[in-house]
Amino acid sequence: MSTRLDGTINGFCERCLPYDFKMAEKKTKLADNKTKPTAASVAEFLNSITPAQKREDSFVLLEMMKKASKEEPVLWSNSFIGFGIKRHKSPSSGREADWMRIGFAPRKTNLTLYFGSYVDALGAALEKLGKYKAGMGCVYINKLADIDLKVLKGMIEAGCKQK
Repeated sequence: MSTRLDGTINGFCERCLPYDFKMAEKKTKLADNKTKPTAASVAEFLNSITPAQKREDSFVLLEMMKKASKEEPVLWSNSFIGFGIKRHKSPSSGREADWMRIGFAPRKTNLTLYFGSYVDALGAALEKLGKYKAGMGCVYINKLADIDLKVLKGMIEAGCKQK
């Protein structure tokens, strides 16, 4: 939709804009995420993680994702490390939101890897990954020693290539 110099939108004045056009405009509005990028230090956040094994695994993931994405990490809402931004669309609601292309979060119980809707296409790789759980665009692992890092590297690289 474009506003012209004469004040019309795609040739229609606001009052005469077709109803369907107004509804289409409404549906494309971005959802306001609670989880947003911050300017906080990723290194400081990761250095504060306990236990030590989870911290070490987090730094390995950080380097793998940084190398694959060719992007600098960003701390999202002080608990997610994300690389790149992608506009995701919910298949159920149709709402759109900007979210990290790939990322991870070191949680108390596991390491959560974020692949978005791409996780559904990872079936063959997931079979070779090792011990994990998956759901809603995420892969959950307890520690990197439980999985095949070469398979994970391939998954991360493929995730970075998704449009």
